[in-house]
Amino acid sequence: MNIYLTLLIVALITMILLQRLIAPQEHVLLARDYSDIMASGEMNVVTDYNSIGYFVSGDTALGFQLEMMQALEKEWGVKVNLFLENSLEDNLKGLLEQRYDLIARNIPVNSALRDSFAFTDPITYNRLVLVQRKASFNEGREPIRQHLDLAGKVIHVAADAPAIMRLNNLSHEIGDTILIEEDPTYETEQLVMMVASGDIDYTICDKEVAVRLADHFPEIDIDTDISFTQVESWALRPDAPHLLDSLNSWLSRFRETKQFDRIFRRYYKE
Repeated sequence: MNIYLTLLIVALITMILLQRLIAPQEHVLLARDYSDIMASGEMNVVTDYNSIGYFVSGDTALGFQLEMMQALEKEWGVKVNLFLENSLEDNLKGLLEQRYDLIARNIPVNSALRDSFAFTDPITYNRLVLVQRKASFNEGREPIRQHLDLAGKVIHVAADAPAIMRLNNLSHEIGDTILIEEDPTYETEQLVMMVASGDIDYTICDKEVAVRLADHFPEIDIDTDISFTQVESWALRPDAPHLLDSLNSWLSRFRETKQFDRIFRRYYKE
């Protein structure tokens, strides 16, 4: 009887040990800062696919963020692995999961995001504008100029767009509902084109991008501001303070160069 009891106890202990061995272990991410990036020789960066982040013209890759990363790559002597992902929510998730070291896109900085992420010094100063059609392309209907007139209007935006937060706040400010239609397929620039063609009536766009698009689409009106001037920066994890300091130091120096002036004017001033 003692033998059977002993064997039973041994079997139970073995089962417990096996369960512990095969149980999934929680994966703890170690902080990855500037020194780790330099030691690895690679930095993983995500940006969005548009005329500011990254796009392809003919057989040439272009974009403000792309050229900024190319300049940084040369300065630091590391390989920048550039990933394309339009969803800001997915960008931020990838940053926390350490799939990315940096989000190189113009993110409107607000207090909610600052609670969870670190941001570089401003890359640009921008503001949101309402994109609608001019009266001559809209059956004589004059463009909206007062925020109160947005009550009940349907505004199409890209899914997870930063502009959604501003529209929700604006809805509270006017004390009425602004209907926000999130589009899972099209990005901001495609939505602007849809406004121009009459497929939709309204969308929201960064002023700088809207100015560029207005040169190609004379149908659109971009003269109604939706927000005040806002800071736009790159985002990092808060546990990478040395990377943040190094990026800010580089940005401070690079902004004073003729190369930066050429890059900025190519995408924002032409």
